[in-house]
Amino acid sequence: MPTLKSVMRTVDVARRVGCSVQQVRNLERDGVLPPATRTAAGYRIYGETHLQSALAYRALANCTGPVEAKRIVRAVHERPAAEALALLDAAHARLDRERTDLALAREALAAIASEPVEDVRASDSMSVSELAAALGVRPSTLRHWDAEGIAVPDRLPPRGTRRYSPAQARDARIVHQLRSAGYRIGPLRALMPRLRRGHAQEDVEAALTARDAGITARSRALLDATVPLGAVLAAAEK
Repeated sequence: MPTLKSVMRTVDVARRVGCSVQQVRNLERDGVLPPATRTAAGYRIYGETHLQSALAYRALANCTGPVEAKRIVRAVHERPAAEALALLDAAHARLDRERTDLALAREALAAIASEPVEDVRASDSMSVSELAAALGVRPSTLRHWDAEGIAVPDRLPPRGTRRYSPAQARDARIVHQLRSAGYRIGPLRALMPRLRRGHAQEDVEAALTARDAGITARSRALLDATVPLGAVLAAAEK
């Protein structure tokens, strides 16, 4: 049971965490907070571990999303420390991969955008399967991009076979790099027509910069989670 010094009501935890009273109850229900002690009248009594668990969850949710955040904090309560820490390591690793992918996308896009498309011959075009193999994606992915209007090939009669000219293949390479960097289909529908006309280089850079800022914010949230998580883990090991 919490000591008198650390006794908190549901509303006290909610205020210190910056959430609603119902959210605190929901976190307890979902196992993110340990079961609260109850008074004779049935009121919940929370302690320092409950508060630190809620703070850890809030910070983690800003980084990993609520589902994974709950999983990590529950693991701290219910599983060996090594398993809980492995989940945290995986969150760090995902952010590192996203940063690497973003850096590679910046380099690739700069190279692709500077490539001249000259002296084009019919034999230079590529089929769906050829371009998919070159990009390392499924042919169905290219068909989806075609349907969305973001990387559109020519259609050859009589069966409407898809063939990608060098310029169209370059579009697909740009889409591939932007998708790898976290760019969504919706924004690409608006971006790619402008990019083909040479009017959207600044838009691409702004999008990648925003993506970079988002990763940085999530990294900071993960860092903020380590202090309350460490407190909860230390309490669980006693």
